[in-house]
Amino acid sequence: MTDLKIESQDIIDRVLAVELVRVTERAAVAAARLRGRGDEKAADQAAVDAMRRELNRLPIEGTIVIGEGERDEAPMLFIGEELGTKQGPKVDIAVDPLEGTTLCAKDMPGSIAVLSMASGGMLLNAPDVYMNKIAIGPGYPAGLVDLDRTPQENVEALAKAKGVKPREISVLVMDRPRHEALIAALRAMGVAVRLISDGDVVGIILTSQPDESGIDMYLGIGAAPEGVLAASALRCTGGFMQGRLVLDTPEKIERARKMGVADPTKKYDVTELAKGDNVVFCATGVTDGALLSGVKFGKHSIETETILYRAATGTTRRIKAIHSATKFGD
Repeated sequence: MTDLKIESQDIIDRVLAVELVRVTERAAVAAARLRGRGDEKAADQAAVDAMRRELNRLPIEGTIVIGEGERDEAPMLFIGEELGTKQGPKVDIAVDPLEGTTLCAKDMPGSIAVLSMASGGMLLNAPDVYMNKIAIGPGYPAGLVDLDRTPQENVEALAKAKGVKPREISVLVMDRPRHEALIAALRAMGVAVRLISDGDVVGIILTSQPDESGIDMYLGIGAAPEGVLAASALRCTGGFMQGRLVLDTPEKIERARKMGVADPTKKYDVTELAKGDNVVFCATGVTDGALLSGVKFGKHSIETETILYRAATGTTRRIKAIHSATKFGD
């Protein structure tokens, strides 16, 4: 009976994983209809509405732990919102219905609809603050890189492990004034620095496939919610990541404390940001990018591309779907 129960749970997990594809597809298509219109809020709201609608159809007892903001800031998909039919497993849900709202509004590369799901209590309930992050791909020993080391030390350690010179390492950094010193330090070593304007979830994921992406390391400060989402992906692919919340005011420390963060200086690794093997990550392209193709609208069809990761099996699935334009959303 126990074995049968485990087998049944595994079947449920697999079915839920596939159903998540529908959720991000709907959000991506809703946002893509507003690509290039210059209205970030409208595109984001369209993605939020579509994602929430689909999540409420799933046989889960879900709670948003990473969402559009806290209850007083976001009317839907807010932190703490309960979703699903309440007739399935208890799960944590992390969402970014439109990662790269500016990219979508300007029809620039790299915008995605993304979510991750794990057993209840397994995803870090992070406040909407900044997070200092470092990430590299799979196959390296624990402790090879560390947030408490200098960028130069981390690059040298990774280069040594790869058997190459530091100048052969490529580091992805968000193009922000706060990173000027970091970028200068990396370039002084001869390191190739790739800059992105938005979308560090995708940026961190690219470190997990360096042969294809050409990215060896991610460094810098970005949003904490996106850090948890990216960690969910690396939890599935085997990559390494550390994150530390930037809690630089008493108000931020108090907000974090109310969400269960007892140590404001704690350094989280990927297994603490997204715990356990029952983690699923799903993303659908909104605009064309390095990770995914964007939504394509035809006269009678809609094409989408989605990536689905499962930690339990270490499986990566790329799902290219052609939907009937007249039946999409049914």
